Amino acid sequence: MRRLTTLLFFTSVLTSCGVSKSSFSPYHKFSPQELQKDFTIYQSVLESHHPGLYWYTSKDSMDHYFNWGKEQIKDSMTEPQFKKILNYVTAQINCGHTTVRSSKAWNSYLDTTRLGRMFPLTVKVWDEAMVVTGNLNRRDSILTRGTIITRINERTKEELVDTMFANISTDGYNRTHKYQTLSNRGFFGSIYTTLFGISDTYTFGYLDSTGKSKTITIPAYKAVRDTSARTGTRPFTPALPQPSKKERRKQAADNVRLLKIDTASQTAMMDLASFGKGYGLKMFFKNSFKALQKNNINYLIIDVRSNGGGSVTNSTFISRFIAKQQFKISDSLYAIRKGSSYQGYIQNHFWNKLFITFLTKKKKDGNYHFGFFERHYYKPKKNHHYDGKVYILTGGNSFSATTLFVNSIIKQENVTVIGEETVIKIRRNKKTNLRRRLLS
Repeated sequence: MRRLTTLLFFTSVLTSCGVSKSSFSPYHKFSPQELQKDFTIYQSVLESHHPGLYWYTSKDSMDHYFNWGKEQIKDSMTEPQFKKILNYVTAQINCGHTTVRSSKAWNSYLDTTRLGRMFPLTVKVWDEAMVVTGNLNRRDSILTRGTIITRINERTKEELVDTMFANISTDGYNRTHKYQTLSNRGFFGSIYTTLFGISDTYTFGYLDSTGKSKTITIPAYKAVRDTSARTGTRPFTPALPQPSKKERRKQAADNVRLLKIDTASQTAMMDLASFGKGYGLKMFFKNSFKALQKNNINYLIIDVRSNGGGSVTNSTFISRFIAKQQFKISDSLYAIRKGSSYQGYIQNHFWNKLFITFLTKKKKDGNYHFGFFERHYYKPKKNHHYDGKVYILTGGNSFSATTLFVNSIIKQENVTVIGEETVIKIRRNKKTNLRRRLLS
C-alpha cells in the first residue's frame, strides 16, 4: 500500500508496498487482505510503542475499538475509506499528538483537484451554536457572516458535532480543542466531505435576522480557472520582482512573531504563532525583552491563541525571561521500549534507538527515562528579566510546547491567563502530573 503517516509524538510511518505517483489512482481499491495487514501493523505499533495508549481510555475499551476497526474491513477500500476507519480508532486514544495523515500521493492528487467541488462554508462552532464565518459563494446574500446554521442536509448541528468529534484527536477530554479544530478555516468542510461525501448541492437550515427558522439549498462551490490570459482579455501588468530567499524567510518569521510597543500606555503586545525552529525566536525574545526594559513597559500581553507548539527549547527560553523561580518542563520524560520488530515501519527508528540507548536509563517501571530533563531545573534569566504584569491569551489552538510555556509561569502573581482552556488545565483538574513522552 501507499504510505500512511501516524504521528505518535515522534513520527511513525506505516508503509507497505509503494505506489509511484505516475501509477496513482484515487479510485484504486486495496484488497481486504492488504488492509487487514496494514491495520494489524498500525495496532501493533501503537500497542508496542505508544506511552499513553491507556492514559484516558482503558485497555478493554481500546481493544474494543481495535476490534471494531478490523470488523469494518470486509471488502476492498480506497485510501480515504480506510483512513476514515483509522481516524475514528485513533481519536479514541485521546492523544492530540497521535493523528493519521494521508499518503503523499493522495495529498498531491488533492492539490490538483482544488478547483473541483468544495463545501461552500467555513463556520465557527461552539456548544451553543454554529455560525457562518465565510462563504465561498460571495454573491450569496443569505448565508452571510454571522448567520446561525441549525442543520446541514437534514443533520442537526448536534448530530454533526458528535460525529465529527468522534474522529478528531485531542489530549484528554478537552472539547475546546475539537471545537477550535472544526472552526479552523477549511477544516469543517474537509471533515464533512470525508465523513459524509461531497454533494452537488447542500441544504442548510438557518435562522434569519428575526430568529425565524428557514432552509436554503445552494450548490457546492466550483472554482473557475482564470482563462483571460489565454484569450487576451486580461490587461497587461508588469511582473513584480520576486522576493529573495532571505526576504521570504524574514517575511515568514514576521508572520510568526511580532512585538508592538505603546510607550504612552506602557503596554506591549507580543504575537507568537509558533514555537517552531527556523524563525529566529531566541534572538527575537532577547531583543524583545531588552526593548521592554529600555522603554519601561509595565504591561505585556502575549497572544498564543494560534500557537500550536514547536520546539520546547524555544518555549522554555521565553519562560526564563518571565519566571521568578526555577522550573522543570516535565516530571517524567520516557520511552516504553528501545528496539522494535516494526522498525521498518517507523520513521527515524535508527536515530531514535541511538538516542534512547545512550541518553536514557531503564528504571524499575520498565520505561527508558531521560533523567537529565526529569531532574533539570531551568533558572530565570538575569539580563532583561521581565517583572511587569503579564497577560497570556490562550485558545483552542494553544497546544503542545505552548502549554508547557503557560504551565511554567501560570502560578505567578504577576501572570494572568485569559481565554479558553488548554490541555494543561485538563490535566491539572484530573490531578495528574504533566508528562512529556518519547517514542522510539
